[in-house]
Amino acid sequence: MMVPEQGRPKAMTKVSMSTRLAAPADAVWQLVGRFNALPDWHPAVEKSELTEEGQVRRLALVGGGTLVERLEHKDDKERVYSYTIEQAPLPVADYRAEIRVREEDDGSTTVEWAGEFTPKGAPDADATKVVEGIYQAGLDNLRKMFGG
Repeated sequence: MMVPEQGRPKAMTKVSMSTRLAAPADAVWQLVGRFNALPDWHPAVEKSELTEEGQVRRLALVGGGTLVERLEHKDDKERVYSYTIEQAPLPVADYRAEIRVREEDDGSTTVEWAGEFTPKGAPDADATKVVEGIYQAGLDNLRKMFGG
């Protein structure tokens, strides 16, 4: 007799997006790699304030709303950082993401933004669409800034 699975955690939802930029990786990382720099390249973020010795950022969103995110890991040599969301008006829980800037053989740069989360208060497809929209807006703006 099969016993129904109970209490097993639902698999995390994953979103991964990237864009290719016509700029050197170091130049892109100088902007993207600063944990407090989201207002400088993401059109939805109006202001960022660092607390806890630079480990936590409080993001004020255009049109209202606040996100609180914690820097989990940063490696300037590898051009990557990861962060978690501690508080947000988003339909997600247990959110963890990574932003990576990778130099390509032809001198261009690939920016990868990947996250995983558990949908909260919304269907999986809706939560995924929200996160994809956030990533796409940021990546599109980087293409405008650096060329793609």
